[in-house]
Amino acid sequence: MSRPYYRSIVYSILAAAMYSISAPLSKVLLQNVAPTVMASLLYLGGGIGMFGLSLLRGQSTEIPLSKKELPYTILMILLDILAPILMMIGLGLTSAANASLLNNFEIVATALIASLLFKEMISKRLWLAIFFITVACLLLTFQNGESLQFSVGSLFILGAALAWGLENNCTRMMSAKDPVQIVILKGFGSGFGSLLVSIFLKAAFPDLKYILFALVLGVFAFGLSIYLYVHAQRHLGAARTSAYYAVGPFIGVLFSFFIFREVPGLLFWIALLFMAVGAYLAAKNE
Repeated sequence: MSRPYYRSIVYSILAAAMYSISAPLSKVLLQNVAPTVMASLLYLGGGIGMFGLSLLRGQSTEIPLSKKELPYTILMILLDILAPILMMIGLGLTSAANASLLNNFEIVATALIASLLFKEMISKRLWLAIFFITVACLLLTFQNGESLQFSVGSLFILGAALAWGLENNCTRMMSAKDPVQIVILKGFGSGFGSLLVSIFLKAAFPDLKYILFALVLGVFAFGLSIYLYVHAQRHLGAARTSAYYAVGPFIGVLFSFFIFREVPGLLFWIALLFMAVGAYLAAKNE
């Protein structure tokens, strides 16, 4: 494999590590910030961060977006409005560790959509990884091993992962173009879109300190993370980039344990085992 290929693997893992901090830290902020406002601030932070980067780098040699990518751009922005709102609502209804692990369903959604709609080749190993991750996600949608009641929060997280799976494939169709431009469009388009939703729903706006904290979190978790993710897609494709991205939720779980001292039930640990096997198979997919 070429040097750009290995570099893309590193980019996808770094992107996952940066994004992984968003679930536990967002859950802390959601105590004082409405879900739609939180989604808006995260994406606006990403847009602001990438706009700053574009000013620092000067004239770029990257290929700018054209009218050909307009349909994918519009769909990308709409999905990026929907997905984080679902994610923030889900975070308010389930544990941060649970949400972090459920984020791996994005691999399943991305791979299935890449195969069925965009005709991207999926190996047998990746299909097997998808099976293990799907089983883990099904386990995590139940609240505990005794009542086996569906967790509403988990269903919102899965909905967000599905939306991001489709969005990943839209972004893949533009990955040859300037990634900074793509992330700026994502950030400001989705950020202002979520802001309009917040105003429509008459959501309360938080104190300035929470706004600033959410914006800074967005610079890394939704700005630099997406920038590296788009770079990785150039050489890995949508499905494989998503597979390497699978390490992120496990980092998020560790953050959650450290911040909240959560002690998950038996189903979580069983799901963690299935998810670990699935993530390993996905990352080893060649």
